[in-house]
Amino acid sequence: MPVVRPPGEEPRITRAKKKIAAARIPYVVPPADALPARVDAVLTVIHLLYATGHAAPSGEDLVRADLTARALDLARMLRLLLPADREVAGLLALLLVHEARRSTRVDDQGRLLRLEDQDRSAWDRALIAEADRLIIGSLTAGPPGRFALQAAIAALHAQAPSYAETDWSQILTLYDELLRIWPSPVVALNRAVALAEVSGPAEALLAIESLETDGRLAGYRYLPSTKADLLSRLGREAEAAAAYREALALTENAAEQEFLVGRLDDAGSPPRHRPRGS
Repeated sequence: MPVVRPPGEEPRITRAKKKIAAARIPYVVPPADALPARVDAVLTVIHLLYATGHAAPSGEDLVRADLTARALDLARMLRLLLPADREVAGLLALLLVHEARRSTRVDDQGRLLRLEDQDRSAWDRALIAEADRLIIGSLTAGPPGRFALQAAIAALHAQAPSYAETDWSQILTLYDELLRIWPSPVVALNRAVALAEVSGPAEALLAIESLETDGRLAGYRYLPSTKADLLSRLGREAEAAAAYREALALTENAAEQEFLVGRLDDAGSPPRHRPRGS
């Protein structure tokens, strides 16, 4: 898929080049001992670029294919430049798995579909197989890094015949290791989702409440939406509705807004405001 250059990017690049020239910033190849930290920063930026396209923070559409295509192109380029780097392989594998199911994340009307509702027969098995080879190579070459572990988790989802047959215990184990080497609150939130499938929503809700107390995810829309789902599964519909309203207030993407409105309707509590354009 060709990379689509967003409007106005050419002038921005030209201005950046002029600023670099005016400041007389020299081009210097970093020494070998400086490469690992710089590569990790590059991987992080590429991952953030893909994540922004994978679930657009705002706008009408859930996915921005221009950003996901650009990120995947950069990850493939980095893989060609650094074929022995295991985390480069891990990042590429992670993006490939996400890309394999990108077209099934919304229905024909652009409505968001949860993982359990997606058509697995439409997932790109060639991309999943390519990712699997990269993951195996990365995991067998040494201790796994954060991108390789995330890719392994994504691959387990992609390889499961159905949502019900997902190896949640193995996913939870991988999240435990990921949280150990990368203690991110977002990782802890995702781990809570796996924990709910292994140990039940009540135990997962305790993990969510701990994250609320922690405070680092304040304003992060997926925290209240995850809490709402767990509360709903526990039959605590009034509390679930309140959490869905909180998530809706934090959400600016129209596809996600419509999804949350539907969840509120299911909880028997109409939202206090409708998504834009409804």
